[in-house]
Amino acid sequence: MLNEFYRQFKSGTDIRGVASEGVAGQPVNLTDDVIENMADGFVLWLSEKVGKQPSELKISVGRDSRISGPHIMALTTERFRRAGAQVLCCGLASTPSMFMTTVDLGCDGALQITASHHPFNRNGLKFFTRGGGLEGSDIEDILTFAQDGKHPDLMDGGSTTDVDYMTDYAKGLCEKIKREVNADDYEHPLKGFKIVVDAGNGAGGFYAEKVLAVLGADTEGSRYLDPDGMFPNHVPNPEDAVAMASISEAVRENNADLGVIFDTDVDRGGAVDSKGNEINRNRLVAVAAAIALEGNDGGTVVTDSITSSGLKAFIEENLGGRHYRYRRGYKNVIDKALELNAQGINCPLAIETSGHAAMRENYFLDDGAYLCTKIIIKAAQMRKEGKELDELTADLREPLESREIRYQITEKDFRACGERIIADLTAYAEAQPDWHLADDNREGVRVSFDRDNGDGWFLLRLSVHDPIMPLNIESDSEGGVEIILGKLQEFLKTTTGLKL
Repeated sequence: MLNEFYRQFKSGTDIRGVASEGVAGQPVNLTDDVIENMADGFVLWLSEKVGKQPSELKISVGRDSRISGPHIMALTTERFRRAGAQVLCCGLASTPSMFMTTVDLGCDGALQITASHHPFNRNGLKFFTRGGGLEGSDIEDILTFAQDGKHPDLMDGGSTTDVDYMTDYAKGLCEKIKREVNADDYEHPLKGFKIVVDAGNGAGGFYAEKVLAVLGADTEGSRYLDPDGMFPNHVPNPEDAVAMASISEAVRENNADLGVIFDTDVDRGGAVDSKGNEINRNRLVAVAAAIALEGNDGGTVVTDSITSSGLKAFIEENLGGRHYRYRRGYKNVIDKALELNAQGINCPLAIETSGHAAMRENYFLDDGAYLCTKIIIKAAQMRKEGKELDELTADLREPLESREIRYQITEKDFRACGERIIADLTAYAEAQPDWHLADDNREGVRVSFDRDNGDGWFLLRLSVHDPIMPLNIESDSEGGVEIILGKLQEFLKTTTGLKL
C-alpha cells in the first residue's frame, strides 16, 4: 500500500512530480533521493519482470527538453550503472523513440524523463519494456520499492554509453516515407512540398531537419524547433488553442501544403492542411481512421469517449469500419485495441482525441511523429492522383457548436461522489422521454437529443485522475448547446458534491 507521499507521484501509468522551483505554491517533491529511490525501484521491478539479475540488464535513458531533464538523467543513469546494468544514454529524445530502443537496440527496459505538456517545473519518469508502456499496477510496484527503501546490490561492471539513437529513429521514418510514396525521385519523395513544423521548443524539432528536409521538403517557416525547457512561446500541446493557432498561422504565412505540431515528448501530434483546416481532435481521428482502414475493410477503430456523433457516422458509413467508443486515457484505448485483436477482431487503430494515436502496424505505440508521417505519406499519395488531403474527410460532419465544462468535486472521496452522481444521472435519464441514453457508451453518461430538444448530445464523466467531472456537449443546431445544458442543469441542481 502506497503512503500519501509516494502516492502523489502516480499519474496513471507514469510518475510525475515537481522537479524545479519557480511556481508559487508548488515546492519541489522530485528531490534527488526520491528520484534515486524510484530508479532503484525500476531496476528491481524490471529484474523480476524479465527474469534477469540487475547486472544483466540493458536499460536506455532519454529525456525531453525540460530544464530538470539533464540532472534527472544523470541521477537515474548513475543508479542503473551502480546496479551493474549496461546503460545507453540517448540524450534529448522523443518518448516513442525510447520504446523503440527495446526493439532496435535490444534494451530490456527504457526510461523517458518527461511530463508531457505540463509546465516547465514539472517532470516525471515514463518506463517501457519490449511489451510496451507499463500499467498502473506496475507503477505502484515501482513506487512501493522506492517507498520501502529497497535497493539492488551495488555491483561492479555497470557501464554508461552515449548513443545517438534519434538519428537512427529519424532514418527509419525517412525510409518509410520513401518506400510508401515511391516517387520518381525515390530519395526525395517530398520535393515540391512545403511543410512547416511547430515543435513548441520540445523534443520534436528533429522532424524538420532529420526527416522532412532530408526528403526534399521545404521547411522554411517552421517554428520553435530549438529545445527550450522553459517553453517561452506556447505550451507544446496539440490540444491547446494557442499552439494550434501558432501552427495555423505558420501555414498561412508561408503558403505551406501542410503544418505539423507535436507535444513536448512527441507522443502526440496534430496537423493543419493547406486550407488552414486544423487536423486535430475529431478530424485527426477521422484522418487516422481513413488511413488505418485501408486494407482493413470492416476494421474496428477504438477511440475515447468524447468523440462526436459525426465521427461515428464517418467511420461506419463512409469508411465501412466499426467505431468502438471507449474510455478516456490513451493507455485505456490501446489496451482495449490489444484486447480486441486478441479476440480475433480486426482493430488496426487506437486513438484518443488528445492526439495519442497508436497503430497496430507500429506496435500500438502512441507516436506523434509516426502519425504525422502517415499523414504526410497519404498527402503525397493523393497529390499523385491530383487530390488534396482535405478531400479525405470531406464527408465528416462536424458539430455546429461544442463546449466543455469541468465541474469540481468538493467531497473528499471524489471518486465515490462522482460514481454516485453518474448512477443517479443514469436513472434520471432513463425516466426522461426526450433523453436517449447511448447504447455504445462505456464511460460516464452519454445522452443524445433530437432536433426539437437541442439536436446533439452530452457526456458527463469522472476524470481519470482528478476530482473533476468533465462535461462535453455538442449540437448540430445554433443554440443547441445551451438547450442541452439547461436540461442537464435541472438534474445537477438536485445533486451534492459538485461546484456548479
